[in-house]
Amino acid sequence: MSHVHEAHVHDGLAHDHAHAPAENYSARPHPEFVVLDIGEDVGALIVHTDSDMHGTEVEISPAGEDARRSHKDVLERSIGGRPAFTAVFDGLKAGAYTLWTDGDARTRGVVITGGEIAELDWSVRG
Repeated sequence: MSHVHEAHVHDGLAHDHAHAPAENYSARPHPEFVVLDIGEDVGALIVHTDSDMHGTEVEISPAGEDARRSHKDVLERSIGGRPAFTAVFDGLKAGAYTLWTDGDARTRGVVITGGEIAELDWSVRG
């Protein structure tokens, strides 16, 4: 695949408009803190996985509404100085949810409680 870059002249100087490759957001470690939108009738879910799911898209839908999905990627974070691979869903209305990977329902009936953080362990050790 070819990619054409243009150079424009402005103020007598040539400016190369070559673009850097797009960053793969899930490929890099994420040392930043996660800010969760929770409270009243809104909760959050943290899905813990093994490293082999790094970069995998996990979808979530309200129970009984399989077509109404949103998604998060499994990202590399750090917990206690060790690598941790998690998908973090916040801003979830209290209720039951289904989690999906590769278009298949993986876990049904995950309960989210307002003002709380639910956790689900998909790791081999879990």
